[in-house]
Amino acid sequence: MNLRKTLFIVPSLITLSSVFCGFYAIKLAAVGDSADDYYRAALLIIFAMFFDMLDGRVARMTKTQTAFGLQIDSLADIVSFGVAPALLVYVWSLKHQPTAGFIASFLFVAAGAVRLARFNVLSMCQDGRPQKPGKYILGLPIPGAAGILISIVVANHAAQGNLSHPTYAWAMCGVTLGLALLMVSNIQFRSFKDLKLNLRTALLVAFAIGSSIVVASQLKPAFVLVWLLGFYIAIGLVESAWNLPKRLRARRESQPPSTPS
Repeated sequence: MNLRKTLFIVPSLITLSSVFCGFYAIKLAAVGDSADDYYRAALLIIFAMFFDMLDGRVARMTKTQTAFGLQIDSLADIVSFGVAPALLVYVWSLKHQPTAGFIASFLFVAAGAVRLARFNVLSMCQDGRPQKPGKYILGLPIPGAAGILISIVVANHAAQGNLSHPTYAWAMCGVTLGLALLMVSNIQFRSFKDLKLNLRTALLVAFAIGSSIVVASQLKPAFVLVWLLGFYIAIGLVESAWNLPKRLRARRESQPPSTPS
């Protein structure tokens, strides 16, 4: 057996494991009728996130990155992080506002599909080969958006809360629509692909660990994922606002001077 050819299969098998978790989560959300079923569906999407992080790293480590791998990864993401969390949050909460909840869930899936298509276009060289990931990603990555939704379900279950009550349906609609807008926005979020060991990185990691310990001790460990993903979004928003004047100035300087008529 050709070992090189076998190595090309491994990342795709890991990606398909993510699809399996997403498909199983859809099944639980569709036929389940209890908080425990929705909780298990949310955990399956978390497992899908793990496989999603693993397949790209395995491909880079084994130098088996291909255009096929890029495409199948995006198809897997729309199932595991688009359809699965959108359906889960609908049956868990948004169903109490049927029309608005359905629209919000669909727009989440639609925005995720647009975001993945844009990512694929920006990630490919002119010859069709995937290029090395940059420092920033345009728009909120769909696993991060899905992570916010399912981490709320997990944290609510751990705290025995009532966020699935009809009272909070409109708030969950707002969160779902906000995440959809972030996915198709021009806000740049860090990819952490080129993370280097320096003082800034050490301080960031120390703050993330320290704040997570505080959140876990003051609330419950299940709230840590909500906090970390929210912190990631906050970093993107703050950096975009901080760099906005610089980008506007560069855009003005790049425009040709207008000639008098």
